[in-house]
Amino acid sequence: MRKFVVLFFLSIFGAVNVMAQDTALAEREQRRSQRGLVDMNNLFVPKGQWVFGGTASYSTHDNQSYKLLILEDINSIGYTVKVSPLIAYAIADNMALGGRFNYGRSFMRIDSASLSFGDEETGTQLSTDFYYALQHSYSAGAVWRYYIPLGRNKRFALFNEVQLSVGGSQAKFAMDSPVRGTFSKSFDIGLGVNPGIIAFASNVMAVEVNVGMMGINYSHTKQVHNKVAKGDSNASYMNFSVNLLSIGLGVSFYM
Repeated sequence: MRKFVVLFFLSIFGAVNVMAQDTALAEREQRRSQRGLVDMNNLFVPKGQWVFGGTASYSTHDNQSYKLLILEDINSIGYTVKVSPLIAYAIADNMALGGRFNYGRSFMRIDSASLSFGDEETGTQLSTDFYYALQHSYSAGAVWRYYIPLGRNKRFALFNEVQLSVGGSQAKFAMDSPVRGTFSKSFDIGLGVNPGIIAFASNVMAVEVNVGMMGINYSHTKQVHNKVAKGDSNASYMNFSVNLLSIGLGVSFYM
């Protein structure tokens, strides 16, 4: 009889505990629904849609006898090109999975530049007559996107993009006379979070802006200097701040 009473109270306690957990879970879901993040009526990208798009940027400079703070007599040319195509498929409402390819190329040649500290008699002056740098990088990765419509609006939404990428880069550096040159190759792997905002300009075309928010990266670099000396380095870092240099403006098409 005593064993029966103990089992009875244990079963009641277990049922009450399960009910309390279900109530707490329902309250959490209700709070999320009040934010509109789990409301299925807020449909922005329906399941089954294809997403094609990407970002691109280009910049160039040409300096003739330019002066910047303590840098003087700068004569240089250079450019930077970046492209990042994207293809994804909506595996669920407001959720897409796909891939992204990134490529960047930068070039800079400095014919002359000088660095001055202090006055001409007692100060320090450093100068260079030749500097050449050419680098291109590439990576490919898997992308997961989640869209958060702004209320019941069908035109504007926030999105969060998580990207796992693998790639590398090659670079050439040369300076001085006689020329001293360094060639380097690197392997990179990273996990990044890129939130942004998107706005539909038509039924199929949208304009989006994203910014690098946080990420974890690892790189391994090998160098050869003057085709004789060799070296290598390993680097890993975590970034948990807004990277204003990685702001991207792009166009995407939803089919």
